[in-house]
Amino acid sequence: MKPIQSIFLFAFALLSYNSVSAQYGNGYNNGYGNGYGRGGGMGMDRSMMQGPQSSPSKPKEVPVEETAAKLVEQMKPEVNLDELQAIAITNVLADSMREQGVLLKNESSSQDQKIEQINALREVTTKKITAFLNPGQVEKYTTFMANFKEIKKSKDKKKKGKDSKENKEEKKDTEAIKPAE
Repeated sequence: MKPIQSIFLFAFALLSYNSVSAQYGNGYNNGYGNGYGRGGGMGMDRSMMQGPQSSPSKPKEVPVEETAAKLVEQMKPEVNLDELQAIAITNVLADSMREQGVLLKNESSSQDQKIEQINALREVTTKKITAFLNPGQVEKYTTFMANFKEIKKSKDKKKKGKDSKENKEEKKDTEAIKPAE
């Protein structure tokens, strides 16, 4: 019985050794690497082996659905929208923003044509939105959109104001540096 036990023990040890060496690649850079979690040797890990990185892509564009949802969230309390109206208006705004993006990317039309098309799209969008609203809400919606446009314009003016202030300061700095004639 002792020789049978030693044969089983020898077979078990032999099979165990094969499974371990297969798992760690037996030191020949196959399997999981060389057994130490590294790919190419010489102290390099996988991030170093990828080669030249692709150029940084442009920033991710915010999906139109997300932008429309944010606008409707701002609109909800001021216009007293219920959930069904909010969903419908969000869909209309998202469709409008997609179409506006297509119009802006269209290179075959001139700037004036694009402006006309966007204004027409804006009118259609307003008609679609007001179809979901009752008369009291239409007035609130009109007020909200007028205020929204004013806020947007004031933000743009602040940006331009900052730019012009910086330009004036730079001009003063360069004048102070110039020698008097």
